Amino acid sequence: MLENLLEVIAGLVLLIWGADRFVHGAAATARNLGIAPLLIGLTIVAFATSAPEILVSVVASVRGEPGLAIGNAIGSNIVNVGLVLGCVAVIRPIQLRSATLRREMPALLAVSLLTVSLFLDSHLSRIDGIVMLTGLVIVMIWLARLGVRSAPSDPIKMDFEAEIPANVSMRMAIFWLLVGLVTLLIGAQLLVDGSIEIARLIGVSEVVIGILLVAFGTSLPELAVSLVSAMKGEYGLAIGNIVGSNIFNLLAVIGVAATIAPSSLAPSVLSLHVFVMVAFTLVLFAMTYDYDGKSELSRIEGAALLFAFVAYDTYVVMQNVRMPE
Repeated sequence: MLENLLEVIAGLVLLIWGADRFVHGAAATARNLGIAPLLIGLTIVAFATSAPEILVSVVASVRGEPGLAIGNAIGSNIVNVGLVLGCVAVIRPIQLRSATLRREMPALLAVSLLTVSLFLDSHLSRIDGIVMLTGLVIVMIWLARLGVRSAPSDPIKMDFEAEIPANVSMRMAIFWLLVGLVTLLIGAQLLVDGSIEIARLIGVSEVVIGILLVAFGTSLPELAVSLVSAMKGEYGLAIGNIVGSNIFNLLAVIGVAATIAPSSLAPSVLSLHVFVMVAFTLVLFAMTYDYDGKSELSRIEGAALLFAFVAYDTYVVMQNVRMPE
């Protein structure tokens, strides 16, 4: 068990560092190509932020463990809303002033409902995977058009402008892009190896270990980015990072898993986990809706999200985890 835990920790460290370098390289490369910062942030950075989850999905699916990929995608979305946004809002209430971000929220809800509809027959086929990957392309095109049409005064524009690296040569940008990608792949291999062995040792399914362990680890980059953004007052990035990542988690991660390794879903996915994910998404949509004129995610709302996340994870642990004697 100790060896497997060390393998998981090493994988997580490599994934976190690799994700940072990959995002840095991808954003700098796009900027050097003359792409507008808002387009970079809405599409390239959002996609690159989900790179740990995507590579874990690829590795797990190739090894015949698509349940780990599915658990990772669902769990990451729950972690992002419950833990990440909950923690950030408790530390500093998140003000939502971006019209662009408000348009992204219904897209996240629609993608979540699409996922549920494909899950209803308890089987993910290759056609389902292709549908989700097609949806990914459509969403990326829509986000690009959204970025073009966004008002020049939208706060999220200034947030992206400040954070996307400038004055990075194309050679260094591509170098960091490749280094980040290789590091992510090595980290994903280690994380999947260790996680599968731990799941076998404690007698739980790959879905559960994906939700409890892998999802938490692969969401650490989002936690770091959102906390730093909120402390800088870049509220659009703090929540926009999560919304974009959750959209790509579902379409790319589950889409890749289903396309590579079609599989039946564990009963608990449909009876509990996917509905908890949709519930968190609906609650976030309601909390960020400007019905009271404040347009913010308050400390009380953040605490509620955090409490719900802890309660859910505690329930999953108590129902599934039996430590070896």
